[in-house]
Amino acid sequence: MGNMLKTAVLMASITALFVALGALLGGRQGMVLALMFALVGNAFSYWFSDSLVLRMYNAREVDAHSAPQFYGLVQQLAQRAGMPMPRVYVIDEDAPNAFATGRNPEHAAVAATTGLLRVLDTNQVRGVMAHELSHVRHRDILISTIGATMAGAISALANFALFFGGRDENGRAVNPIAGIALAVLAPLAAGLIQMAISRAREFEADRGAAELTGDPLALAGALRRIEAIAQHGLPFAAAEEHPATAQMMIVNPLLGGGIARLFSTHPSTDERVEALTRLAQR
Repeated sequence: MGNMLKTAVLMASITALFVALGALLGGRQGMVLALMFALVGNAFSYWFSDSLVLRMYNAREVDAHSAPQFYGLVQQLAQRAGMPMPRVYVIDEDAPNAFATGRNPEHAAVAATTGLLRVLDTNQVRGVMAHELSHVRHRDILISTIGATMAGAISALANFALFFGGRDENGRAVNPIAGIALAVLAPLAAGLIQMAISRAREFEADRGAAELTGDPLALAGALRRIEAIAQHGLPFAAAEEHPATAQMMIVNPLLGGGIARLFSTHPSTDERVEALTRLAQR
């Protein structure tokens, strides 16, 4: 299944889960309240996430004079993609990584750590930044915000059920055992769907980067290098202080194994490299 179609199916799934849970636990009124509660929090995130995240990472904006090679590389990619020029930032961290933020291509920013610019060659940096521009081009911030809104609404309904008990559309009390089971399992299911959406968007951004640069193997090499350094224990202090932002990075800086992979916002690097290698072979 193509990643765009997969995203659409997953978005429909999380919406259906919300509707079903709302109907069983809160009725129509409960659904509306939960959705409004989630919308308020995520609307703020959608409009102001770029400035908040850049401030969290102490990112400094650069231009053609302060970082001519890096800025020029991003500028060339943006022109090739037919996109507005994003703001460009550098983060003073040894751990190699990068991310994009902004609600749309007209209000976007890309950032890379000094470690990434130091350890990757020019073609690999180009691949990484093409990946980040693909996120902007595909409006992945909007998609992830909608997913987070629905997941937040499901959690709100579940919390309501745990504390006050569920009510169906006709106001009758829901079976308490069924209510508790739904309250526990629904947020878990929503979280898994949200992670799956994020993983599908990573594959799509990798494909977009390969098309934009014409060099899938450069991005594959960059992913290998970034993960290898992370696995050797080089800390990314800002990401550890703000773990919720780790999903924005091109490679998750908070690597984990076992069951943690089930809840990972990123596909495994092996899967991503394999997909990029297939693109290169075409």
